[in-house]
Amino acid sequence: MTSLTRATRRLSAAPIDSPNPLPPLFSGWDIHQVEGAGDADEEMLAGARYGRVSSVLPYLDQDSYGRDRTPAEVDVVVLENERLRAEFLLGMGGRLWSLEATDPATGVTTELLHRNELLQPAHFALRNAWVAGGVEWNIGTIGHTVLTAEPLHTARVRGPDGEPVIRMYEYERLRGVVYQVDAWLPAGSAVLAVHVRIVNPTDADVPMYWWSNIAVPENDDVRVLAPADAAWKFDYSGIINSVPVPVPAPGRADLTYSARAHDAADYFFDVTATSRPWIAAVDGTGSGLGQVSTSRLQGRKLFLWGSGRGGQHWQEWLSGPGAPYLEIQAGLARTQLEHLRMPPGASWQWVEAYGPLHTDPAVSHGRDWAAAREQGESAIQVMLGGIDLEEVLERTAEWVDAEPIEVIEAGSGWGALRQRLMGGRERVDRPGTPFTAGTLGADQRDWVAVLEGARDWSGDPSVPPRSYQVDQQWDAHLAEMTGWQALLHRGVLAAARDEPAAAEDFFRRSLEAEPTAWAWRHLARVLDHRGRPEEAADCYRRALALVPEFLPLLREGLDALLAVGAHDDALDRIDALPADLRRAGRIRLAEARAAVGAGRLDRAGALLADLEVPDLQEGDTVLTDLWIDYRRARGDHDPGAIDIPRHLDFRMKTDPAGA
Repeated sequence: MTSLTRATRRLSAAPIDSPNPLPPLFSGWDIHQVEGAGDADEEMLAGARYGRVSSVLPYLDQDSYGRDRTPAEVDVVVLENERLRAEFLLGMGGRLWSLEATDPATGVTTELLHRNELLQPAHFALRNAWVAGGVEWNIGTIGHTVLTAEPLHTARVRGPDGEPVIRMYEYERLRGVVYQVDAWLPAGSAVLAVHVRIVNPTDADVPMYWWSNIAVPENDDVRVLAPADAAWKFDYSGIINSVPVPVPAPGRADLTYSARAHDAADYFFDVTATSRPWIAAVDGTGSGLGQVSTSRLQGRKLFLWGSGRGGQHWQEWLSGPGAPYLEIQAGLARTQLEHLRMPPGASWQWVEAYGPLHTDPAVSHGRDWAAAREQGESAIQVMLGGIDLEEVLERTAEWVDAEPIEVIEAGSGWGALRQRLMGGRERVDRPGTPFTAGTLGADQRDWVAVLEGARDWSGDPSVPPRSYQVDQQWDAHLAEMTGWQALLHRGVLAAARDEPAAAEDFFRRSLEAEPTAWAWRHLARVLDHRGRPEEAADCYRRALALVPEFLPLLREGLDALLAVGAHDDALDRIDALPADLRRAGRIRLAEARAAVGAGRLDRAGALLADLEVPDLQEGDTVLTDLWIDYRRARGDHDPGAIDIPRHLDFRMKTDPAGA
């Protein structure tokens, strides 16, 4: 008998505050950019070029968080039967946070996932904030999904044979698609079944991406198994290289044991020869987690942090000391660097199964990789207990559009707004994934007014807009309106279609209508993008003159001043700030950079001694670069002889013989 209940889980949490209202115009850097072809074939390279985005607009960044954690009761939904207990975090993109398996013979319960006891955001996601642990459902474009730290629409549905199903769904604005994740525990089974459907309701091709990221505990004896003899390796050098599996490393054993690697890397297994892709992570006893799917979800990957100091630092940053993890992943494409072309009106579906896996450790950890693979394949079959996933997928047609019988949590109002914008021209709303008018909220209110024929859009110039659009259909509505905010939004739409000259014109017209900090800031972003950093810095000065203590604007403005060498100007502005703002990590980083640039090395050294930047981005070497610049300014000119303090060392790729 399966139950579906609401509960809470007590976690040590650092809260994520409201999104940054400054839209990410021309945001730039992408750590997943392929810098060299290496061993990639043309199909892979075409997928890596196709569908790239320069910004996560219309979404706003979630960069307002710190590292001060307090105990918090976090809302969860629990699916449970006599053999499995699955727990989903409602406010974090429907993350499967825990999967506990109970052995019916012994009554012993084992956690199969890396169930993080910390809810500590860090800058790993497309919108910045991301937490480690569990199983994350990533859709849309390369990276941790824009909805990873958002609540989804969540409901109870009656599924196959009457079992309760938890349905999580949302309208994804970046690609304009609707997706749903249905999870249930098949009667008498030892697996969690997950059905995923993505629907493209538009009349155009859409670049599509999906990866289910599965965090599991890492130890010296944990080995990853997959039905592959080769893999594509991608690391922070940006090159795709083909390597054999087991993956050899110079002077080391194979890297299917993730703890033996030195540097962080992705290994995309070539599993294209199998019709039932799977992956598993087993410990020294031969037991662990298995994941298997129907054929559409063809990709499988191992991500490892490595034993280097930077990778270990990130592990502790995310999960605390003594809680290492690795990730096994499953996706639509062969690698995570690619998008697939999803036709107009298409519906893509698949079924995944997660459960406890048991192998003979003498075989699964043996030197014979072919035998280890066969052992994993057999264990997956036993785990499924006779379930045919292709038949399960066929049967989902009976209930995939079943109406929810209970609403558990409301997601965003963007699906309802899209429905109103498109009328009957596009089917966003379906019986099983309704977007009702009752979900429209404060973020959509002004856009509803636009659709209802409002003639002026101005508002309080001291308050930034709450939300933005990138769908060009809004431009025709805005063109009929007056007001500084209507012009501001038209400028953002122009930036979204990569027309910086038009965006600059709209922002200047907005300033003529009303000189706001927001238009000055947006103009600064355009000017910097167009290679005019001095003018951009001046625009930030004008913006800060209007709102001198607005932290998101301060962070950007100080960076712009430093980019043009205005170190003393930056320090003067920081000196004038109240103490609470000066303590912010990004402000202290800017102060340290300015102090080094201005030759105030004692001031820089005092800051660097305990500098902590909560939203330091994955792959960013700004802290180690700053330390090297500081030591060089002090007279140490040999970078190889400069020891990086551990609290500043987040390097994901280092020389194994070095720090």
